[in-house]
Amino acid sequence: MQGTVAAGAARQGHPRGLYLLFFTEMWERMSYYGMRGLLVLFLTSKVNGGFGWTTGEALSLYGTYTGLVYLTPIVGGFIADRFIGQRKAVVLGGTLMMIGHLVLALPNVTMFYAGLGFLIVGNGFFKPNISTMVGGLYAPGDGRRDSAFTIFYMGINLGAMLGNFICGTLGEKYGWHYGFGSAGVGMFLGLVVFMLMQKKLLGPVGLAPVKPSLEARANGTAEKKGFSKDEIDRIVVIFIIAVFVVAFWTGFEQAGGLMNLYTNEKVDRTMFGWEVPTTWFQNFNSFFIVALAPVFAGLWSWLSIRGKAPSIPVKMGLGLVFLSTGFVFMLGASSQSATMGKAAAHWVILAYLFHTMGELCLSPVGLSMVSKVAPARIVSAMMGVWFLANAAANKLSGVIGAYSEKLGEFDVFLYISLGTGLSGLILLGVAPILKRMMHGTDEEKPPAPQGASTQDGSSVAAA
Repeated sequence: MQGTVAAGAARQGHPRGLYLLFFTEMWERMSYYGMRGLLVLFLTSKVNGGFGWTTGEALSLYGTYTGLVYLTPIVGGFIADRFIGQRKAVVLGGTLMMIGHLVLALPNVTMFYAGLGFLIVGNGFFKPNISTMVGGLYAPGDGRRDSAFTIFYMGINLGAMLGNFICGTLGEKYGWHYGFGSAGVGMFLGLVVFMLMQKKLLGPVGLAPVKPSLEARANGTAEKKGFSKDEIDRIVVIFIIAVFVVAFWTGFEQAGGLMNLYTNEKVDRTMFGWEVPTTWFQNFNSFFIVALAPVFAGLWSWLSIRGKAPSIPVKMGLGLVFLSTGFVFMLGASSQSATMGKAAAHWVILAYLFHTMGELCLSPVGLSMVSKVAPARIVSAMMGVWFLANAAANKLSGVIGAYSEKLGEFDVFLYISLGTGLSGLILLGVAPILKRMMHGTDEEKPPAPQGASTQDGSSVAAA
């Protein structure tokens, strides 16, 4: 599968550095999603060293942890922009995360919280900067960028599949701490690949902080302090769309929380006479990403070439509508489990299918948008701001999921479906206004020739 992805990227003339970032992110996400899939199960388990917490307590900690994981990228992005560059930030973040996973493998409550702390800080350095480097491989206006972020997104989900299979299986079948420890091994592999190949494949991309003078020269203007009116508009657009992204991820992140616990307790997981581990169900999202990402990447490129690509806000509005539709299937599941004791697995699988379609419309497109619309000298910091929406959403996800103890799953899934659907329709309505405020930075041009210059003015070899 990985070779197929690389070959597909090569045919589109993507820089070779995209493959390195793809594989590095794949191993990092293997560690993150492998640990995330185990977290609430471990916290609620009363066997094999689990903490035996209530659903509400576990989902509250889950929301706090995943929220902080997406809050620290603001600081990590700022430090990379101003002081150390994106590449050093990725190495530092990956090292801290590897330590965090290995510390979690120690069966001790104090070490558990210490491990979470390492993961939170490490992700702050890693997450915004590796995403920013993907955008840095392409010249402004390059029509391949949305496609590149979709390919990069396949790496995220290949990693998630590996994490849920490897870490999930080890954790559920052999012991929670074996699962946590294997996540640390995955992060170590990602670091080794990145450090060995970065100089050869990335050139100067992400090597040093982006200084204002570089952006000024690229724009043909004198170096200036502060921001122009157009730049302020572009920054405001990122903040406005981030509000809608909070609604999306609040619903989507139920996958690791409420939907995970619901699947464990109220879904018939028996297939062909064998009970499927709970963590494996989260792989349906990753499987659908890998299967559908080439379709969406090809669709965006095909429409871009013909000048018919929908605007960024339209794509993201559609993502919210797809997510809302997915929760309609969770309503079917909760109705069936309420009357029959267990729900059929196909309800959850169909929910993941529509959630995945929404994710492909929103998440990689959003990453690409920040790399295009944000002023170049603060792009990593703005990527951190973008992840702030994930931070708020993850905390809200835990809070809302915990209400299932009082309201029941049906009502929670209903409110999420209505809220995300309404948010999607509103975003589709204001999309023309937001597009104008981007002042053309979202416009795409025909793919640049191989060896074209990147955002920092350097040349990156294409495959």
